[in-house]
Amino acid sequence: MSEFYQTAPALGNQYTDDPALRDYLAWKLPGSVLASIEPSLTRLGSRVMLDVLAAGDDAESRPPRHVPYDAWGRRVDRIEVADGWRALDRIAAEEGLVAIGYERAHGAWSRVDQFARLYLYAPSSATYSCPLAMTDGAARCLELHADPALRDHALPHLLSRDPSQFWTSGQWMTERTGGSDVSGTSTVARCEDGTYRLHGTKWFTSATTAQVALTLARPDGAPSGSRGLSMFYVELRDAAGALRGIRVLRLKDKLGTKALPTAELSLEGTPARLVGELGRGVPTIAAMLTITRIHNACNAVAGMRRAINLARAYAATRVAFGRPLAEHPLHVETLAGLEVECQGALYLVFALIELLGKEECGEASESERALLRLLTPVAKLFTGKQAVATASEVIESFGGAGYVEDTGLPRLLRDAQVLSIWEGTTNVLSLDVLRAIDRDGVLGPALADLRRRVPAHREERTQILQSLDLIERLADAAGDPGAREARARALAFGLARTAIAVLLLEHAAAGSTRAALVARRWCAQPLVVTPATDGAALLQDR
Repeated sequence: MSEFYQTAPALGNQYTDDPALRDYLAWKLPGSVLASIEPSLTRLGSRVMLDVLAAGDDAESRPPRHVPYDAWGRRVDRIEVADGWRALDRIAAEEGLVAIGYERAHGAWSRVDQFARLYLYAPSSATYSCPLAMTDGAARCLELHADPALRDHALPHLLSRDPSQFWTSGQWMTERTGGSDVSGTSTVARCEDGTYRLHGTKWFTSATTAQVALTLARPDGAPSGSRGLSMFYVELRDAAGALRGIRVLRLKDKLGTKALPTAELSLEGTPARLVGELGRGVPTIAAMLTITRIHNACNAVAGMRRAINLARAYAATRVAFGRPLAEHPLHVETLAGLEVECQGALYLVFALIELLGKEECGEASESERALLRLLTPVAKLFTGKQAVATASEVIESFGGAGYVEDTGLPRLLRDAQVLSIWEGTTNVLSLDVLRAIDRDGVLGPALADLRRRVPAHREERTQILQSLDLIERLADAAGDPGAREARARALAFGLARTAIAVLLLEHAAAGSTRAALVARRWCAQPLVVTPATDGAALLQDR
């Protein structure tokens, strides 16, 4: 009797083996732009399975370590990281993974070019995509709000392609009082001899090995609540490499993202520079949050794609009940369902990336700006949930092997789970959708734009128009405000699924057979579900 061994799934070029991405880019990008960037995407699609993946695996196998004291008892608070983590930083600079969005060589399409590369890079990067997201957000915030001296000092580093000059940025908002509700921020900014110095504790700071960070603090004498907060720029270390008034209390022991240094910090007179106007910290971070939420959504879709690719490769070689899994109709339908979810998410995220590029280049219409504001939190919350569900299904598709740590597969689920938490949880972002509707008046222009784009003579047209009408009713501010808030999650998910349906049908009408197949399956399910709002009664104590 011969011994049996399973074959590990093998992946190829992550760009050329991704027909959904290539189909989308061919539809959207001008021919000259696609011809210019496609060779680089093909090259990167190969690279991410070579030195990028090797660096990511090394970083994951040797997580960061906090060294509080040197051998002679001096407080040093050194965070040691793997060689692979440093290599991922170098590769990100070489590939221009932040710079491309600001060089704007292809105008508004530069953001699509940049995020296509990030989409390829992220799944191999041991979550180095997180520092890149915060660096991108910081660059945009400084581009818009920093004084000329700070902008000229910091931006060349944040946007450098030279690894020796490239800086990454942290984003320090979370305190012990909680993450999304920044109104309770207790970090104080005191102006001493013309320099602001920060005092307080930051409970959850990712990318603590970054060179700089943006953080919220309350200047002395400022009122309580979010209106008293200001934004500050911090350089973490002096010329000798010593932390500047920063004490590392501990590294966080997290469920996933093990290679990413995440720390709890005490700020003890940390020198800082004001970004934007005093008391305008929360509005100042708005542009940064748009960037980081789109990064989060792109990383979610990229993780879904990698997980599905692994499941499909495994199904081609794993024999069960006398034939490969790929020949079992039920398994094929399961994988097809995952493909549909991933491709729908890709359309939503890259549509937002396109809008971001237009907005930054001053080319977005009123309705496009409304869509960007409305659908950014929607895309982030929706794809975060999709990523977790996809990772769980993929692990199940491997059977017992999916549950064994040394296959690397459990990482898919652990790392996906944070995507529904970072940059706002599902409920927090659902409430942000209501704020966008009420304060920014975006729903009318956005829904009008989507209605206009639903292709005529498609059998799904009536369903989509009815879904848009239902979204309008769910968003109606008349009646019980508590019931409206209780509907916020259903509203956000309905917006996501309906916007994706419109995008898929648009592409199908333009001749994409793939988009037509996905659209048919996508619209075979309800796009908007009217929720129950009697939760309080259900959860009453007996």
